[in-house]
Amino acid sequence: MKLATLKNNTRDGRLVVVSRDLSTAACAQDIAPTLQAALDNWSELAPRLAERFAKLQDGTAANTEAFDPTLAHSPLPRAYHWVDGSAYVNHVELVRKARGATMPESFWHDPLVYQGGSDDFIGPCDDIVVPSEEFGIDMEAETAVITGDVPMGTTADDAGSYIRLLMIVNDVSLRGLIPGELAKGFGFYQSKPATAFSPVAVTPDELGEHFTDGTFKLPLLTHYNGELFGRPNCGVDMTFNFNQLIAHVTRTRRLGAGAIIGSGTISNYDRSLGSSCIAEKRMLETIEHGAPQTSFMKFGDRVRIEMLDPQGDSVFGAIDQQVKKA
Repeated sequence: MKLATLKNNTRDGRLVVVSRDLSTAACAQDIAPTLQAALDNWSELAPRLAERFAKLQDGTAANTEAFDPTLAHSPLPRAYHWVDGSAYVNHVELVRKARGATMPESFWHDPLVYQGGSDDFIGPCDDIVVPSEEFGIDMEAETAVITGDVPMGTTADDAGSYIRLLMIVNDVSLRGLIPGELAKGFGFYQSKPATAFSPVAVTPDELGEHFTDGTFKLPLLTHYNGELFGRPNCGVDMTFNFNQLIAHVTRTRRLGAGAIIGSGTISNYDRSLGSSCIAEKRMLETIEHGAPQTSFMKFGDRVRIEMLDPQGDSVFGAIDQQVKKA
C-alpha cells in the first residue's frame, strides 16, 4: 500500500491512497483525515486503507485523481518525533579520516542519533530555501521508517513489528554551521533546516524481499544538476539496521505513533558507487588530492533523490528540489 498527503488549506493536508505505479490517487479522508490519524488507529484503519488501495489497483475506486507529486506534502507534514541516525559508520569514519582524527571504537556498537526539528517538514518538490550560500548547503540522501506506538525497552528482535511505513529522505545540512554548533557540545539546530521526505510512504510489503531484517536492500539514486552523483546500495555496509536503531532510541523512552527514524547518509565502502552527500565527496577528494574540489550547493542547483525497484519503477516517487535564496 502507498499513502500520500496532498496539500490543501490546512497544516496537515489530506490523506490519499496512491496506485503502485504512482499515477493515480484515491481520496481516503472518509477513512482517516490525515496520515497521523491513520497511524493513531492503525490496527483498525490500515485494513480499510489497504482495501481502498486494492480497489485503486483494479480500477474500481471512487473519487480518484491523477497523482501529481508537485502537489504533495511530506507524508507527515509535521511529526511528533523525528530522530535521525548515522547507521553507515564507514561514512563517519571517512569524515574523521579526512581531518586526521581517529574514531572511537564505541561508534561500531553504539549508534549515533540526534533529535531533529519535526514541526515543519517540506514537500518533496518544495524549494530548499537558505539565507546564504556561505552556510555550506548540502543534500543528504537517506531512508526512513515510520513507527506505531513502540514500548520502552523494545528489543531489536521485536522492533520490526512496530514499523508501519517506509520513506526516503533529503536531510539537508548546512555544513558551514555544523562545526560551531557541535563545538558547543549541545548538538545540531541552525545547521539542520527543514527536512523533505518522499512523495509517498509505503508499507514494508511493497518492497517485499528488498526490505528485510530492518534494512532497505536497493540502491538510492542521487542526481545533482541532472548528473548521477551516487547510487550506493542501502543494504550494504549498514552497521545498524532500523530494528537496532529503534531498540537504541527506546532504551529509556517510548515512541508515539508517527515517530520517524532516519538512517543517516547512505554510504558504501565501494566508492565507485558515488556518494549521497557532497561532504563525503569532498572528504574523498581531500584524502586523494589534499583539498576538496567539489563546492557545496549554490542557488539554482537541483537535487533529485529516488529509489527504483529491479524493474526500474520508482518505489516512493522522487524528491526533486531546487536551492533558492530566502
